[in-house]
Amino acid sequence: MALWGGRFQAGSSDMFKQVNDSLPFDHVMAVEDIFGSIVWSRALKQAGVLSADEQSQIETVLSDLQVLAQDGKIDFAASNEEDIHSFVEAYLTDKLQDLGRKLHTGRSRNDQVATDFRLWVKNHLASLKQDCVNLLGALLQCANRHQTTVIPGYTHLQRAQPIYFAHWCLAYVEMLKRDISRIDDLSQRMNQCPLGSGALAGTTFAVDRYQIAESLGFSSPCLNSLDAVSDRDFVLELLFVASTSMMHLSRMAEDLIFYNSGEAGFLQLSDNVTSGSSLMPQKKNPDALELMRGKCGRVFGHLQALLVTMKGLPLAYNKDMQEDKEGAIDTVNQWHICLCIGVEVLNGMTLNEEAGRKAAQQGYANATELADYLVAKNIPFRTAHDIAGKAVVAAIAKGVALEEMSIDDLQVMHKDIKEDVYPWLALDAVLDKRDQLGGTSKKTVMRALYVELENWDMLKAQCKHDD
Repeated sequence: MALWGGRFQAGSSDMFKQVNDSLPFDHVMAVEDIFGSIVWSRALKQAGVLSADEQSQIETVLSDLQVLAQDGKIDFAASNEEDIHSFVEAYLTDKLQDLGRKLHTGRSRNDQVATDFRLWVKNHLASLKQDCVNLLGALLQCANRHQTTVIPGYTHLQRAQPIYFAHWCLAYVEMLKRDISRIDDLSQRMNQCPLGSGALAGTTFAVDRYQIAESLGFSSPCLNSLDAVSDRDFVLELLFVASTSMMHLSRMAEDLIFYNSGEAGFLQLSDNVTSGSSLMPQKKNPDALELMRGKCGRVFGHLQALLVTMKGLPLAYNKDMQEDKEGAIDTVNQWHICLCIGVEVLNGMTLNEEAGRKAAQQGYANATELADYLVAKNIPFRTAHDIAGKAVVAAIAKGVALEEMSIDDLQVMHKDIKEDVYPWLALDAVLDKRDQLGGTSKKTVMRALYVELENWDMLKAQCKHDD
């Protein structure tokens, strides 16, 4: 049942229906569309358009349909309707005949779809926040399990300075905390209701838009009808928040892929997130992490596609805006999957502490400590930096680590280097000297882990409350 057929003498062509019909993907908003329709029927009763009995009949039928939608008992593929809005109205009209045709009074598909989509995004933001909290928790638990594990820290993918593996985990905790804060910001900013804005100029019926917004769970109605029906900022923000979070996941995946490689060997992934080779029996490939990294680009593409779609659109609604849904729906699905896979990866992997510690002692990662030692002898840092660099060159030439250089060889670099330099160059000392806020000493890392575990408990409670 087309919602616009009176003006037309012929139906849509099959080819036009392929490009125009959105039911194949917007059926995911069935529950939201029915909920909005129930609230709209109540508003029409309050405005005197529907009698109490008429509204009750409409709400009963819609509630029955809502249960079917929630239970996944509707075969949308068997329907020939244009979109989810026409599907719901056709169902209502089939059950109530002319009474069902009254529901759309004063309402447009423009404000209807804008409302449905906001409700759908709001509902999914709550579950995506929970996914982020779950991954954050998996990182904290991983850090807690490996409090004493040491690995090299890298810059330019070259060994730079040793860090505790827990410090690495907490770096991604910080990223996820920002992702969660962006979800919260978006949830607050998009919490306005378009329903009652009509096609673009508002409605002539005396509906209470504040009551409609409250009934649907919004904090307020949208204040401008032109903006209300044509705004897709909330979708763009969803795609941006997802893209940023997926970028974080992709970076984490890249780290773990490298740590899992034969060249590093700091950890081993579990069988349930890896696959083998059809030719090489020895292979155990980090496919889950590679797919996580790959899906990041897919989500970026959806953001770019909608930005390009929206940039040239005049006010108010244009059919181009139907392109907002497939990318957003796919983004939510991919983001959810990757967050969940991240939890499985972290919970199942095992660390090779010996390999990590050995690598952390290589690559002259304690050269900065030699410079700091000289600074403590009242030598200017830039001079100390040059001396340490020359010591590294000498150690490389001898094929030994800095801490294996003889005191005589070190004193060639500078006369103030004494036997007390060796404790400065020891791995544990290198780590534990970095005890300022945010550093990688055991004390600071454990303090940060303790605080984040407490914050995680509060986040879990908040998510439970939001549900």
